[in-house]
Amino acid sequence: MFELRLRWHWEVAAAEKTGLIDYSNVEVAKLLNNVKLVARAQAHGNELFSSGRFSEACLAYGEGLKYDTSNSVLYCNRVVCWSKLGLWEKSIEECNHALKIQPNYTKALLHRAVSNGKLGRWADVVKDYEVLRRELPGDVEVVESLSQAQAALSKSWEDETHSVKFGGEVEEVSGVDQFKTAISSPGVSVVHFKVASNYQCEQVSPIMDKLCVQYQSIKFLKMDVEESPTVAKTESIKSVPTFKIYKNGDKVNEMICSDLQNLF
Repeated sequence: MFELRLRWHWEVAAAEKTGLIDYSNVEVAKLLNNVKLVARAQAHGNELFSSGRFSEACLAYGEGLKYDTSNSVLYCNRVVCWSKLGLWEKSIEECNHALKIQPNYTKALLHRAVSNGKLGRWADVVKDYEVLRRELPGDVEVVESLSQAQAALSKSWEDETHSVKFGGEVEEVSGVDQFKTAISSPGVSVVHFKVASNYQCEQVSPIMDKLCVQYQSIKFLKMDVEESPTVAKTESIKSVPTFKIYKNGDKVNEMICSDLQNLF
């Protein structure tokens, strides 16, 4: 697209020199004027960029976009400006504009991958580098960058898993507010609804403790329904022990028995 646009600019310039343009045609004259304004804005933006005035250069390229809203090159020029200023969100936004116009624009894909990398969005980085690998199969730098992004993504997943590990102890909760807060935390929560004097509840408590150590990325909770009757009512606890699994606050499983192992 860029090559076609540039070639068309050259053809317009050549036509002007040879007097082939019909200036009496209003549409042709308007189109030609827009081409000149875009070229002028881009040249001005390039001068400002070269002198390190990145914010002003971005504004200049924006002037050109007023006359040619589908100019992916001008959008990408603005991307470089925002990158120089460390404004990665704005850089990504401009890349998205350019890629809507030209979906496989490799320069925009590269810049978006770099910008997302600066923000630690490794899944998005990997996605763009996978496209680039298909578009540029012989590019060693793209292959290396993809490998690095995949490694960073894997590490971020590991870090996320470690960050949600709990203390290896079953947490006791009581009251509606504490219960809702506990089960609404990110990840999976297992709640043991019990009664302190119930023999079966006492029997399964050691199993809960064992599972809590074994599955440290899961939050294990216990609640005495006699102490929190409102929660027992809203959660429809008819007998104990009852176990419920929640994910991000939503119930995903329930069991009324003494064998916790069946929950997993």
